[in-house]
Amino acid sequence: MSLLTMTQMLFEGFLVSLQIFAFTLIGAIPLGIVVALLRMSRLGPVRLITRLYISVMRGTPLMLQMFAIYFAPYYVFGIQLSPDSKWYATIAAFIINYAAYFAEIYRSGIQSIPRGQYEAAEVLGYSRVQTFAVIVLPQVVKRILPAMGNEIITLVKDTSLAFSIGVLEMFSTARALVASQVSMMPFAIAAAFYWVFNFIIELLLNAAERKLSYYHD
Repeated sequence: MSLLTMTQMLFEGFLVSLQIFAFTLIGAIPLGIVVALLRMSRLGPVRLITRLYISVMRGTPLMLQMFAIYFAPYYVFGIQLSPDSKWYATIAAFIINYAAYFAEIYRSGIQSIPRGQYEAAEVLGYSRVQTFAVIVLPQVVKRILPAMGNEIITLVKDTSLAFSIGVLEMFSTARALVASQVSMMPFAIAAAFYWVFNFIIELLLNAAERKLSYYHD
C-alpha cells in the first residue's frame, strides 16, 4: 500500500475523530456551565448530587464510562443495540465526562472573582444577569482559558479511546493499517495528524489569550 493511500485512509479516520471532538465541545461546554451553577447551588441536596456526579466522572476511566453507556440500554432495559449505538454512546460518554471537568474549571473561575465586584455592580444598579454577563464573565473567561486549553488539547488525544467500543476513528484505522502492512508508518502519520491539529488549537488559544489581555487581574 502506498504512503498516499495510507494517508488518505487515516485522514478519513481523522474526520471521525474531528466529529467526536466537535460534538464533545458543543455539548460539554454549555453543560459544564449548568453543572458548575448546580455545584454552587444554595440547596444542599443539589450540591451533593452534583458533587457525586463530578466525582464519578473524574474518578472513573472514560473508557469504562463508554462501555457502561453502550451496554446499559441492553442489559438494564433490554433495548437492542443498533449499528449507531456505538457512535451515540461515544458522544454521550465524552460529553458527560468533559462537562464534569469543565464545570470545576468554571467554578474555580467564578469563585475567584472578588465579592466586592458583585457588591459594586449592585450599587450601580446592575441585575444579577447583567453583573454576570458584563463584569464577571469576561474576567472568568480570561482566567480559565489556560486550564480550558489543556482540557481541549487532552480531548483531541482522548478521541482515540473511541476505538475501545469499535468506533472507526483515526487511531483504529492506524492500528488496522499497522497490522495489515506490518509497518509503524501509519502510527507516525497518525501522530503527525494529532500534533498538527493540537498545534493549530494552541495557536488559536494563544490568540484568544492575547485578545483578552486587556482584562487585568
